[in-house]
Amino acid sequence: MFRSLASNTLTALILGFFLVGALGVWGKSQFVTDGPLQSAICFKVGSGSTLRTVAKNLVKDKAISSDFIFRVSMESSGLSRRIKAGSFLVPKNASMAEISKRITESGVSNCGNEIIYRVGITSLKIEVRDTDPNTGKMAKVAEFPFDEFANEKLNQFISQHSTRFRVTLAEGVSSWKVYKALSDIKFLKGDMENIPDEGTIAPESYDFTNGATRKLLVERMQKRQESILEDAWTARQPNLPLTKKDEVLILASIIEKETSVEIERSKVSSVFINRLLRDIALQTDASVVYGITKGKKVLGRGLRRSELKKDTPWNTYVHKGLPPSPIGNPGKASIFAALNPDRTNYLYFVADGSGGHAFAENLRDHNINVAKWRKIENGDN
Repeated sequence: MFRSLASNTLTALILGFFLVGALGVWGKSQFVTDGPLQSAICFKVGSGSTLRTVAKNLVKDKAISSDFIFRVSMESSGLSRRIKAGSFLVPKNASMAEISKRITESGVSNCGNEIIYRVGITSLKIEVRDTDPNTGKMAKVAEFPFDEFANEKLNQFISQHSTRFRVTLAEGVSSWKVYKALSDIKFLKGDMENIPDEGTIAPESYDFTNGATRKLLVERMQKRQESILEDAWTARQPNLPLTKKDEVLILASIIEKETSVEIERSKVSSVFINRLLRDIALQTDASVVYGITKGKKVLGRGLRRSELKKDTPWNTYVHKGLPPSPIGNPGKASIFAALNPDRTNYLYFVADGSGGHAFAENLRDHNINVAKWRKIENGDN
């Protein structure tokens, strides 16, 4: 009887081992096989979420068929301790293995939407972009002015998954406009003590999180501009009439305002460098305009004769040399152009009707170019 009992017990143990092994093999195959998800989704892992919560939510979203297999596999592989908070794109028929990889590896949200504040020279706009789960790409879903109604409109776009924020500054934008825009963004906190010095901000795109401080965001912008200026200063041409980095920002801001054609920047720079070397007044309308507006508004009209004669520190018709400060925040290309002008004898330029400019070495040729431009302005053939 004892032998029979022992034999039966041994048999049961062997069958048990085989069963456990078979279940393990089956569970492993279920972990790597295609999942039941019928279409791609954005799956959110909240901060501090447990493995059990994540597994239940995946079942609820019909992304996995068994929370038990998912949890056991995550635990046995050690991945349960590496779950990251965020919103992650889960593609159609993603396996449990693929899902576990997405929520544990990078920790970078790749799903949800994005709110972009575009701070331009003449306008302030908000663009909302959302992820298409089927392609994983962002697409614009809304755009509206950044006015007194903007914050109310934005409420409907705060994603239940993940919302990212970005501010994009146009090249040449004034520090006052940056100050005003950052002050009005409701997802930033803290006050800015004063308007950043003109020219010290790099006009690029900056990501920020909900609740980030305005002060630290401005510091990032200024450190980026310092880095760009340092690189350009190191690579500068010799014998330039620019002896200080502050002067580089002033000239670069003028170049930025005078042309939007990137390949022209070094040529425009040569005109101003030549004038500085010959002690000729720069005579740039853009600096005269800044003396009137201080970057707080768009003039929206041509300069009057009286304004060209008005004695302000930024009137480069009245005063020779560079104005006392930048007239906007120049971009990288204009900063490098200021320190690396083309080698020319040009002293003049005027619009040519194609978006670019016609350049001249002497006043006679310049007047011919001006006459051509006047005809274009008047609509004459």
